[in-house]
Amino acid sequence: MPLKTLFLNPPSFENFDGGASSRWPATREIESYWYPVWLTYPAGMLEGSRLLDAPPHHVSAEETIKICKDYEFLVLFTSTVGWEGDQRLAEAIKAANPSIRVAFVGPPVTTDPERALNECSVLDFICRREFDYSVVEFAQGKPLSEILGISYKQDGTIIHNADRPQVEDLDAMPWATKIYKRDMDVTRYNVPFLLHPYIALYSTRGCPAQCTFCLWPQTLSGHAWRKRSTDDVAAELKWAKENFPFVKEFFFDDDTFNIQKQRTIELCEKLKPLNLTWSCTSRVTTDRDTLKAMKDAGCRLLIVGFESGDPQILKNIKKGATVERARAFAKDCNDLGLVVHGDFILGLPGETKESIRNTINFAKTLDCETIQVSIAHAYPGTEFYEFAKSNGFITNEKMEDGGGHQMAHIEYPGLPVDYVMEMVHRFYDEYYFRPKAAFRVVWKAIVNRDVPRLYVEAKAFLKLRSQRNKMVKEARKGQPKPQAPVGAGA
Repeated sequence: MPLKTLFLNPPSFENFDGGASSRWPATREIESYWYPVWLTYPAGMLEGSRLLDAPPHHVSAEETIKICKDYEFLVLFTSTVGWEGDQRLAEAIKAANPSIRVAFVGPPVTTDPERALNECSVLDFICRREFDYSVVEFAQGKPLSEILGISYKQDGTIIHNADRPQVEDLDAMPWATKIYKRDMDVTRYNVPFLLHPYIALYSTRGCPAQCTFCLWPQTLSGHAWRKRSTDDVAAELKWAKENFPFVKEFFFDDDTFNIQKQRTIELCEKLKPLNLTWSCTSRVTTDRDTLKAMKDAGCRLLIVGFESGDPQILKNIKKGATVERARAFAKDCNDLGLVVHGDFILGLPGETKESIRNTINFAKTLDCETIQVSIAHAYPGTEFYEFAKSNGFITNEKMEDGGGHQMAHIEYPGLPVDYVMEMVHRFYDEYYFRPKAAFRVVWKAIVNRDVPRLYVEAKAFLKLRSQRNKMVKEARKGQPKPQAPVGAGA
């Protein structure tokens, strides 16, 4: 028998969505949680294991420590924002169960394994990048010296084993949805623009795009795009529909779901008979024929990273897309009846007051059903981080305000942090307080019978909006600049 293993997305700040579930770990404007898909794969390979996703299930640190007393091996998915708290939690778990072995996985230990091993004395090892087989091999008894892709301390010296090749045969991996069925309550997961309850899964790994700010392709999933067979994806969805008949929507949370036209159309042909409602990520380079095939197969919504409405900003971040293409894409989606959730970022390299205004005006012309406006955050391990650090633009490495909210931490010459913060809430105000946009949100809530959820979300959003306004006013009065929480990206 392998070591009795607990896979943990740890408790952290209140309503914190991070670790194994979120590309942008943070406490969000509206309480929401993504699924810990990365942890489901090794959890499905080890008999007797359990996946504990603490935040959405509201499992406290004290309860987590107690649960860990029954396990021999802990695999904790950490995040840049949650690192300090995760370290303290691991130390408390080790104190309560001295024999437990501890491994950390996730972006921060990938980008700086030596710091992780030096700062957290209870770590037996860390995994760099994809960790599925590394933790499984350890649980099955393989010596540390023989496991690829890990780093560990031996007699005070840090040892980095050779890199592990990326997983190529994704069909050989367990189905994430079976672990949801075994270990999780799917009604606990909420994302404002997705139907509730929803289920998320991956059909691919990696993203060939070179966006300088994007965390996962640069730290975890890589740029090599690997895909499951369309038969395997369709078979999992068929199983999931039968086992979760109350779920309203399935979401493909791939880095980029539809980047290859032929494969997307082939998958759509196999999803069509299942009569599902589903959504996915998308790039604006997706053509109309592909979008039509998706719509015909039950696709409802696309999450699209428009990022900026300024052509030079798009070039600076290596987005591989243009403003003109984004407009054509949005028109195609509107013509076909596909809903678009648009993501925008303020504070990317080269940002100015003029480019911010360009982005706000651009967003209003696109007229997406919902939007997310984020402050640019430079996560260690990204090209954006190296740019911001080398130019002295990072004002605070901590990145969060003590409650897990993103904190504005990059300031360019001529673009004060308080101005960018003000423009975040002005962006939202100008967008959502248009009669057309406000009516659309309310009407969809009525149609989808989600009015109670809309009320809760609106209340949370307006509370954070008020906090933002207060912080900007305090900064303008010449008071010490407060640590400004902002909403996280999708």
